[in-house]
Parts: sequence; C-alpha cells; structure tokens
Amino acid sequence: MLDKVLIANRGEIGLRILRACKELGIKTVAVHSKVDVDLKHVRLADETVCIGPNSPTDSYLNIPAIISAMEVTGAVAVHPGYGFLAENADFAEQVERSGFTFIGPSAEVIRTMGDKVAAIDTMRKAGVPTVPGSNGALDDDHERSLQIARDIGYPVIIKAASGGGGRGMRVVQIEAHLINAIGVTKMEAQNAFGDGTVYMEKFLETPRHVEVQVLADNLGNVIHLGDRDCSLQRRHQKVLEEAPAPAVDALAREEVLASCVQACKDIGYSGAGTFEFLYEEGHYYFIEMNTRVQVEHPVTEMITGVDIVKEQLLVAGGEPLSFQQDDIIFRGHAFECRINAEDAKTFMPSPGTVKTFHTPGGNGVRVDSHLYCGYTIPPNYDSLIAKVITYGKDRDAALARMRNALDELFILGIKTNTDLQRDLVADSEFQRGGVNIHYLEKKLGL
Repeated sequence: MLDKVLIANRGEIGLRILRACKELGIKTVAVHSKVDVDLKHVRLADETVCIGPNSPTDSYLNIPAIISAMEVTGAVAVHPGYGFLAENADFAEQVERSGFTFIGPSAEVIRTMGDKVAAIDTMRKAGVPTVPGSNGALDDDHERSLQIARDIGYPVIIKAASGGGGRGMRVVQIEAHLINAIGVTKMEAQNAFGDGTVYMEKFLETPRHVEVQVLADNLGNVIHLGDRDCSLQRRHQKVLEEAPAPAVDALAREEVLASCVQACKDIGYSGAGTFEFLYEEGHYYFIEMNTRVQVEHPVTEMITGVDIVKEQLLVAGGEPLSFQQDDIIFRGHAFECRINAEDAKTFMPSPGTVKTFHTPGGNGVRVDSHLYCGYTIPPNYDSLIAKVITYGKDRDAALARMRNALDELFILGIKTNTDLQRDLVADSEFQRGGVNIHYLEKKLGL
C-alpha cells in the first residue's frame, strides 16, 4: 500500500483523489498554484506545497517543481488526475527515474497510445476494430495519398498523429481538395504539437461516441467495466455522458469489450484506461485510448459499484485488482451532466466568486464538486466546476432524477451552463437515446 500520495491536479478531480486516498488511509500532499491556495482539497490535504504562479505552465505543468515537492514531502507516488500531465510520457518517465511511482501505465505505453498512428496500428494488431484508413502516416507521395483516399472512399478526414481535443483535423469531401488539406494539416500539427505527422481515415458522417472503461493491474489481470455514451459534444468537448451506451448491438458490444481486454494484455497495460470508439450502424471503430481516469468515470462507478480511483491507487501500490470479470454486475443506468462556469448561450467563461451553492440530493444523486460558498473561481483554468450524476433502475428513471437534480442545483455569483443541461435532458430526441456526435451542435445552430 502506498503511504503518501501527491495529487498533481486541482478542482473536482483533486478532491476526488483526496477522498479515495483518505478512505484507504493514505496520506496526501496537495500541490497548488498561488491562486489555488483556497481549493477545497488543498485545505483538506495533510500537506500542501505551492509550486508556482497562476499560469498552468509555471505550476501544474512544471515537472521539476512537482518532483521537488515529492522529494521534500516524502511522497512515494503521484496521481496526475486528468488533463495537465496525466498523459505526458516524459512526466511519467521522470517520476519513475526519480524513484517514485506514477499512478498510471508505463511511460512506454503512454507514449505509444499518445501517438495516434502507433495506437491504431497497435489496436489493429490486437484485434480491436479500427476505422478504414491509411494504416500509418502519410508521406510526400501525393499519388499514394490520392489512391488511399480512393480506396477508402470520400469523405475522408486528415488527422494529426499527436493531436487531441478536436485540434489537428480536417475533413475532405472531394479529391481536388485532398493534397492541399494534407499540407495544411501537417503545418498546423507541427505548429501546435511539434509533430507534423498526419494520417487519413474514412470520415464517418453520423457516428456516436462510445467508449469502454478498463482496469488492469501489474500481475496481468484485466477487466472491463462496460461502456459509456459521450455523444453530446460541442466542438469535440463532452457535455453529457451516460452508462451503459443505449441502443447498441449486443453482439458487437460483447466483441469489442473482449477485444479491449485482450489489447490491454497485449500491451502490458496497468491502471485505469478508456478505449474511445466511433459507433455507426452496428460497428465500432477505434479512435484513441486515454491512459488516465476520465472526467465521466462516475457513471461507470454508479452502474458497477467499482471505485475506479481507489483501484488505481491499489494497483499502483502493487495490489491485484479487487475484482475479477465475473464479479462485475451491471445494474441500472447513470447520467452525468458537466456543470461549467460559463454562459449557457455564448459559452464564454464566467470566473468569479460563488455567493450561493446549493447541491441537489436524494436517492441516486451524486455531486462531484470543489465549490463552496465564498470560493472564487479563477480565470486561469478549465471551466468545469461540478458534475451532477444520477442513477436509476433504468434509463428513464435515471433521466427523471437528473431533471429533478438540475432543477435543485442553485449557483449564484457566476454564470453556469445549467440551463443548457436542463434543456438537453428534456430534449425528446435525447430522451429516446442514441443521438450522434453532431446532434448538439446542430441543436445549437453551430
């Protein structure tokens, strides 16, 4: 068992990690920027260390400062949460070289999965279904690129191998635009990610975003925790998630769940991870793997009873998984609405002081948030301030609880996207289940 863990993150995920550590009797160190001294998990941690000014580059992304904080406090491991350094292979490598434990997979696995071309090749070899594409990077052979696109069939999409968050992508509808699109995407990828490698895939026009949660230990044990639907997105950013994914082919689901487990065994995966797929017309197509805990992990916890963060901590401490696959029983349905400090119509960030914060309650309702009355939300970081999660015996029951929960949520002093979430859970198409990834943007007129 780990005896002291440094939490290299902030906000709701920082508090989530702290709670899991406390339940396991693990001492905690909270690192923070100057503006984050009043974060709830910073106030509750056993020890705190200020690692820099407000800019993420100078604090939460400052690898030497974080490792130094581990050294001076005697922390034996670091939990990166999500975002910031969570999928930074260099960080994981430096942590291990310094004699500490990185709570996550190895640097080698993170590096492989962070390279989209390498990840797709690895998944294809492991039997995970992938989108028809170039099966590798595009070179300067224009005729080869044109032939690949003809074989795939238009429309196609050009993607940066090191891209993420919706950046480094360009859809091509006709052959005449292909070569220019490849060149422009390469240039953008080089400028944004320091890597101009791009690849080509078939562009699926009305897919859903379905992902698979896995857990693995260092002893070769791997299990899956089912799937989630994250199709309600705006500019490739998830807004509302649910588990399990509704209205998917049962046989295709079982096959893809099994392939994800096998892939983890093949690559020597350890910890929590998520395989992300596009799902269209009964088929799954792998797009990437997130080698960390996801924002939306609570919906999976609600339908399985598994504490994913505690499992991360136990596995990193050398323990086997607490569950075998046969122990996992899926019950009911769960939703998560992301509450952001932003205008519900313009999506402009809304930092400021929280004057009133009333959370919903009742059976089957969970709220993950670091907010409290009097807390000032800084303008320097992501706008996520709370996650409202509801559970029910079936999808309709969970959705009814979410409508009630959002009606009870009351935040004054800042603007939030709560009204947008209320609109979404009342939407007739969403209530039927199975909307595609473009639905929200079309609804918003974007």
